[in-house]
Amino acid sequence: MPGMTPYFTGTDYLLSLPIILLTIFALGILLIDLILPAEWKWMNAVTALAGILFSGAGVLRIQLEQFKALKSGRLMETAYSQSMLLDHFSIYFYYLFLAGAALSILISVRYLEIEHEHHGEYYALILFSVIGMMCMASGYDIVLIFIGLELMAISTYVLVGFLRSDRRSNEASLKYLLLGAFSSGIFAYGLSLFYGLTGTTNLLGIRQSLELQIARSPQVSPVVIVALLTTAVGLFFKIAAIPFHQWAPDAYEGAPTSVTGFMSVAVKAAAWAMLLRIFLWGLYPLREKYVPLLIFVSIITMTGANLAALTQNNLKRLMAYSSIAHVGYMLLGLVALASVQYPAPAFTDGFKGILLYLLVYTFMNLGAFAVITSLRNRDVIGDEIDDIAGLFSRAPTEAVLMLIFLLSLAGIPPLAGFYGKYFIFLSLMESGHYVLASLAVLYAVFGLYYYMRIANAMFMREAMDKTRLPLSVAMRVTLGVTALATVVIGIFPERFIRVVTWSMGLG
Repeated sequence: MPGMTPYFTGTDYLLSLPIILLTIFALGILLIDLILPAEWKWMNAVTALAGILFSGAGVLRIQLEQFKALKSGRLMETAYSQSMLLDHFSIYFYYLFLAGAALSILISVRYLEIEHEHHGEYYALILFSVIGMMCMASGYDIVLIFIGLELMAISTYVLVGFLRSDRRSNEASLKYLLLGAFSSGIFAYGLSLFYGLTGTTNLLGIRQSLELQIARSPQVSPVVIVALLTTAVGLFFKIAAIPFHQWAPDAYEGAPTSVTGFMSVAVKAAAWAMLLRIFLWGLYPLREKYVPLLIFVSIITMTGANLAALTQNNLKRLMAYSSIAHVGYMLLGLVALASVQYPAPAFTDGFKGILLYLLVYTFMNLGAFAVITSLRNRDVIGDEIDDIAGLFSRAPTEAVLMLIFLLSLAGIPPLAGFYGKYFIFLSLMESGHYVLASLAVLYAVFGLYYYMRIANAMFMREAMDKTRLPLSVAMRVTLGVTALATVVIGIFPERFIRVVTWSMGLG
């Protein structure tokens, strides 16, 4: 009909192009895998990497088209009747997801061959999970955000249990599924309450409605508090904050090591993108109510995770608790920015700290898991600290790189991990949270101790297995990229800080 808006516009197509391309390649992998002989299964990884490159090119095209539109006085950021928002924030996370997925695929090829589980579904599930992550980061409607969350979660449940003959993998997948379904139900309940209270599923509409309600009556309704708490519980589960972290150590330990690395960076980044989008774009008027909750959760998360990590002998469980501890630090950045009004320095520095933290964490943590994955051979699982003992004598390059990753995770300058902590601690000081800043510095010392336990095993202990560790070309590329990024971001942080500032829409 003349004058009617088409259901699917050119803008809708352009802004969803990276998702469309990943979907095509994921489905293509499932079809191609049926005709590939066993010795050619590595082609699935090549196809998945090609899909990531094409999707990245799609993101770049969006940036170019948005730049042209902006020069002509137009703003081209929303699609599907404002359900999707492709702003700088979304584009930043799109690149982060694609980088994490590409590196995870590279460390998976040799690992899956050793485990005799080299199937095309593995790579297709990684691409499907990235599609879900993109919906979570760009969702401007709670329905799209929830659909993206479930697509990512279901793909991850299967990936965790991908080693079908391994009971640990099966058990971890089942626990993750049950707890994940329970938390998703609570999360959906909270979102449905906000829909009932505001009459809209759009985050902008929810924010405007909450602002009007608070302007009429500063006394917040008990139903709003219930909606906030249930939504926050769902979000805290997805980022594995204590006391909603029970799934993380078991899932990290039981999952294939390559999947554990993928979960620790890409899945965690997607959960944070969703949390920031909901808290800062939708529920920002309620920040006075959720800041005390964030303070409480961040303190118990840092305390519980650091104390638990001190006693772990399994490398993957130790890294799981380390990952949870880092969640506590990032929550402090959210506390700082939600405690002040934009554009106060604490707001921009807190936001900058979280986004920079997620960037550097992608490389340093995935690099550490790449080293752990390289330990796996026909006879050694490679998950225990004993398996990494004497690594310097068996594989000196990997041992030195692991030390770099561990020091970066501990926040030691001039490595990349220092700057994420620096901006978060700075924002806490600027917002007047001096006690929280002091507590965070104290727990950073705890982190240095258990990271040095791993370093001590690598350099000071005798190797249980004297054989040299062979490295595939893909693993060498992964270790080289992650180590280079960890060092370069630390030594030359200005360019990356500008990228993070751009992602906030400030530059």
